[in-house]
Amino acid sequence: MNELILILSVIVIYGSVLLAYFLFGKSGLYCLSAIATICANIEVIILITAFGLEQTLGNILFAATFLITDILSECEGKKSANRAVVLGIFCSIFFLVLSQSWLLYQPSEGDTAMPAITAVFSNTPRMIMASLVVYAVSQLFDVWLYHKWWAFTEKKFGDKRKFLWLRNNGSTLVSQLINSLLFTVLAFAGTYDILTLLSIFGSGYIIFVFTTLLDTPALYVARLISDKKKAKALPLSDNLSK
Repeated sequence: MNELILILSVIVIYGSVLLAYFLFGKSGLYCLSAIATICANIEVIILITAFGLEQTLGNILFAATFLITDILSECEGKKSANRAVVLGIFCSIFFLVLSQSWLLYQPSEGDTAMPAITAVFSNTPRMIMASLVVYAVSQLFDVWLYHKWWAFTEKKFGDKRKFLWLRNNGSTLVSQLINSLLFTVLAFAGTYDILTLLSIFGSGYIIFVFTTLLDTPALYVARLISDKKKAKALPLSDNLSK
């Protein structure tokens, strides 16, 4: 069941990224990036076993934020991609402050939710702070490396559009390695034994490798969506001349 849910999650989440871009453009990606960041910070608390690997949830949602910044880098420019990263950082800080404020309330005698809320969100400060640092470092590095790869392939082969798969995978696979390593250390060091930490790091990165490879077709679809939007935005005379 865990494996099936994870596979369906990739399809639904990546499909939602493309749908948001198709319907709302980069504004839709900004919104989805904020939602994914917040939800991933909650999901990452859960530890599961799937495909024979012990892993935390949240990996697919975090992978979706890399897909979003790569789409923005490719189709909307580096400035838009960095703006999405800053938005994710802001939302993480806001969520951390808000969720911790809930724990300060004195519940009434009839309350039944506070024990569950306390059990979940009393564990989130370290997780969110860890993911905040890791998100900022790995995402900003990903955007930087994406454009470095882009400049290299354009200079080497004289074509701005070719080798999308290289700049996508070449940037995200390295960034996800940094992401997995930093998050495992910052979030779980001292909580689990070394073997469990290695398992969390290894399984997390393996998941990221697969999600990165799977997001490449989605990125090509996103560029197609962008091309069609830009073609429609051209004046009628420009379209006729083509």
